[in-house]
Amino acid sequence: MPRHLLYCFLLLNLLCAPTFAAAPRPDYGSVRVDEVTSIYDGDTLRVTIRAWPAVAGERVPVRLYGIDTPEMRDKRPRVYDLAKRAKQFSVARLRGAKRVELRQIRRDKYFRLLAEVWVDGLNLSDLLLKAGLAKPYYGGKKVSW
Repeated sequence: MPRHLLYCFLLLNLLCAPTFAAAPRPDYGSVRVDEVTSIYDGDTLRVTIRAWPAVAGERVPVRLYGIDTPEMRDKRPRVYDLAKRAKQFSVARLRGAKRVELRQIRRDKYFRLLAEVWVDGLNLSDLLLKAGLAKPYYGGKKVSW
């Protein structure tokens, strides 16, 4: 086999390997949040973590692991109302919290932090699920609202 074809083959294998192999995602541990800076919807927020360098810890986007809430931009009135309720639920829990932690931190496909968000010792994802404001979600195709 000509050398240039061998190099192309090896390069193609390296580039495509992550899409074919289901390697476990790294867990970057846990951290205490210093400030919740904004809450976009029920499952997406931004936080500041002062223990991290500003480039990585200032207003960093976080997606709650294990759930999906309706999107605020949904045009269907019933779904939009549910999205508002999910956001209000998260806002109330996060703004009133004494301690917010991110646990089992990893990255999602949009490079946000993907983590369990714990509010005063309670898992926010579990609270949203119990309130009927979220559905379980672990990647792949989302279930319609």
